[in-house]
Amino acid sequence: MSLEKFIEAADKHEVFADRLDKVELDGCKFHFSAKDNLCSTEFQAREGSRILEGYRPPFDATPVKKMREAGGLLIGKTNMDEFGFGTFSVNSAYGIPKNPFDPQRSCGGSSGGAAAAACIIPGHVALGVSTGGSISCPASFCGVVGFTPTYGRVSRYGLIDYGNSLDKVGILSRTAKDVRRFLPVISGKDERDPTSCTQPSLDMNGKVAEVAVPSELTQNISAEVMSCFENALKQLEDMGIKVRRISMPSLKYAIPAYYILATSEASTNLARYCGMRFGVMNEDFDKSFNEFFSKPRSEEFGDEAKRRVLLGTFSRMVGFRNKYYMKALQVRQLIIREYNKVFEECDAVVSPTMPFIPKRFDEIASMAPLEIYQADFLTVPPNLTGMPHVSVPCGYHDNLPVGLQAVAAQWNEGSLVEFAENWESNFEYKFPEAVQ
Repeated sequence: MSLEKFIEAADKHEVFADRLDKVELDGCKFHFSAKDNLCSTEFQAREGSRILEGYRPPFDATPVKKMREAGGLLIGKTNMDEFGFGTFSVNSAYGIPKNPFDPQRSCGGSSGGAAAAACIIPGHVALGVSTGGSISCPASFCGVVGFTPTYGRVSRYGLIDYGNSLDKVGILSRTAKDVRRFLPVISGKDERDPTSCTQPSLDMNGKVAEVAVPSELTQNISAEVMSCFENALKQLEDMGIKVRRISMPSLKYAIPAYYILATSEASTNLARYCGMRFGVMNEDFDKSFNEFFSKPRSEEFGDEAKRRVLLGTFSRMVGFRNKYYMKALQVRQLIIREYNKVFEECDAVVSPTMPFIPKRFDEIASMAPLEIYQADFLTVPPNLTGMPHVSVPCGYHDNLPVGLQAVAAQWNEGSLVEFAENWESNFEYKFPEAVQ
């Protein structure tokens, strides 16, 4: 099937927020997409929000630029939850991407379009962004490999921020081989991004000989997912990898700590969208200061964006900052120390990626916000710590994919890539018949 046919399938699933009208592959070595919060010169960067309608960046984000320099053709911007605020990619102003395995179900969030593109188009590499699980979650739901590097490994220059201390650019593709090929391409120090690091250098070699399974990450998991995960653990043992059952008590605090820190950072980042420099322009210049700045936000932000701004603003208020924000920072350090303690004896921490199979849209509509937030309890911990992690398909229930997530110590991306390659050499991935 031609690439054009796959693009048609992508349109059917609302994968792209914007794409090339005509795809010319002559002269390019590979094709890739970028999540809609990564800047590029030929596409708008709307981040799934009406407030950024019409914004066309005059520059490329560094990861986009590096992929172009390596011979890649950017074929489109993929759909996402508004500002990355979501688990199911249902909070976008530009369409809801649909799961390639079942269009009645979510493809996960917030990099939902990226994961669906990687699933639908063979050989395609999608650049995604993760703050609290936005690469691993859709990778699990769409049955592809989702790789999130150590915070600082990949430049964030040209990324429209959600949470400055949490955002990471990563890769979604059908195979770990693509991760091995393209992670070095997008990695490296960038003088334009003070959070990017030069040391240690990226080592794509490593080995996972023993994994830890925290009991805290095997609770409240659906029977379908747990069955696939336990079968995956048996297969790991058959591959010669030792499986150790452990406890990590601090993980139960990850969700509240994350949502305090992430929303606090989001509330400050979204303050720039007032129509003065960024965001839609309010033409009522005769209004008061408060009216001028509040009108674009009240009219153009979606409900979830407003909710997170309010949560973050509350956490940073005088009288609450020490009680919530500062305490969340302490919890973050506690979780980092607990992971590092585990890594003294084990090479990786493994768990299911998501606690359930891809949800139907009618099921999502009935979920309360706190219920949705709690669904991230498996993906939040490694994102909170800034540690590298990968999600790989580990089983299928009713032809719907289930993911396994592996977390390694900071800067140990090579061991995870090796782990993912070894896994897929012993496990057969499946893709929807319509996109074979």
